[in-house]
Amino acid sequence: MEKGIDPKLPADLRKVLVASARTKAQWDDLTPIGRRDFVSWIESAKQPQTRRRVESVPSRLASGKRRPCCYTTVPMNLYTALKAHPKTKAQCKQLSPDEHRDFVGWINAAKDPNERARRVEESCKKLAAQASASGTKRTSLARHRTSAFGGKADIRISERHVCF
Repeated sequence: MEKGIDPKLPADLRKVLVASARTKAQWDDLTPIGRRDFVSWIESAKQPQTRRRVESVPSRLASGKRRPCCYTTVPMNLYTALKAHPKTKAQCKQLSPDEHRDFVGWINAAKDPNERARRVEESCKKLAAQASASGTKRTSLARHRTSAFGGKADIRISERHVCF
């Protein structure tokens, strides 16, 4: 999804928003990223009983929530890998919010669990290499679209000098 573009609303969420003008107004007041996070959180529920989380959206918005409360911003396998390597975790924390979102999005875009695990491993190795580099450099994520990757987004980690 491109920055600033609203996600396609699932039918059950659309019904909830149409049912209440107040909820719709609060929804419209969210940032595109906030709306995307709610949609992603709702769509990540696969079981019908979990999918009912859409019913909590009006109360969450009414209480001032701008993001789903329990929505993980880091995939669990990445979280576990970073926890085991403090320097790599520290390097990951230096990413800008946009870089972090793209980074996590690239990992989550892999539907195959083996591919996702490979991306986590590759990311941790690159972040670890950056952590051991000079303190004047910082990790930067760049999105590249190339024919070598079938036109799909490929997130590459590269170095960028930072002025202190």
